[in-house]
This record gives sequence, structure tokens and C-alpha cells, in this order.
Amino acid sequence: MTDRRTHVDPGPDWVCLGQVTGAIGVRGEIRVKSFTTDPKSLQSYGALTVLPGGETMDFKLLRVVKDGLAMRAEGVTDRDAAEALRGKRLYVPRARLPEPDEDDFYHADLIGLRVEDAAGQELGHIRAVHDFGAGDVLDVAAVAGGQGFMLPFTREAVTLVDIKGGRIVAVPPEPATEDDRPEPEE
Repeated sequence: MTDRRTHVDPGPDWVCLGQVTGAIGVRGEIRVKSFTTDPKSLQSYGALTVLPGGETMDFKLLRVVKDGLAMRAEGVTDRDAAEALRGKRLYVPRARLPEPDEDDFYHADLIGLRVEDAAGQELGHIRAVHDFGAGDVLDVAAVAGGQGFMLPFTREAVTLVDIKGGRIVAVPPEPATEDDRPEPEE
């Protein structure tokens, strides 16, 4: 099940590395969904800031579990305390992260970028980056009055990422037509 609650993004100086998805057992273990390339590296970033709330805590990896990591959070010793963290996101100051390679990007750097077509016409802006299991997908909010769309974050669909210029150049998806609908089964 996807957590559809809204969260407060602390701004461009912070990067979300994971989210607490629940408690495991009765001794305060928590299940965490990691947003890092190597999920097990989450603990290597040092103390994480828990938002909302703003408390900074150390997290220790215990083991890999279905849909995430089993972790121990500093000061969390029972199930109630672990459940109180459910839905909270784990952040680290951007300055603590290494600069990404040329073709790698932090999701936080992509959110808010203007989306343009090859002719320079503005199509909208990136409002979120999702990974439904088959790779990153950009959620694009269209310019006023337009229909938003999802854009695969591939070289074919996104031909240029210009972080400093605040934009990406994309090949937008073709709008669906009546011909695209499947024939009803008889």
C-alpha cells in the first residue's frame, strides 16, 4: 500500500533518504524504505533528521526484510515508539552527500525543473519523481490549463538535463486517442 499522506519538504538543502513504514515486533525495530541506490547504505550517512518533527537520530541496520530494511533507531525501545515514527521521512543535509556523477541526479535536484520540448516551448514543471519498480518516472505538472503527464526518465524521453539552467528538454508522450483503447472482449 502506498502512503498518500503529504509531507513537508524542508527545501533544497536537504535530501530525503528514506521513510519509516512501520514497526517490526515489540522491541522497537522499525521497517524503513530506503531511497538510496544501495538501500543498505542508509546508515552510512550518519544521524538522520526525522520529519515532521525535526529530531535527529542515529539508525542502525539490523537486516534486510521484505519491502525494506529492519533498523534500530536511537531511543526507540518498544513497538509504540516505533509505530509513532510510521510515515516519517528521514533526511540528511545536502552538504553531507557526494556530488553525483555526470549522468546521475538527486531526485531533489529534479523536482521543480521546467520541462521544455525540443523547440523550447514550456510543457510544465517536475512535481515529483516516482519509482514504481521499472525505473524513475517524472510526474510533470502541465502549464496552466494543460493535462499533467508522466514521463519516463530515460535518455529517449529526456534528452537534456540542465540543473543550473533549471530545465529539462523532453520528448512528451503522445496523447491517447480513441484508437489506443483496447477492443472490448466478447
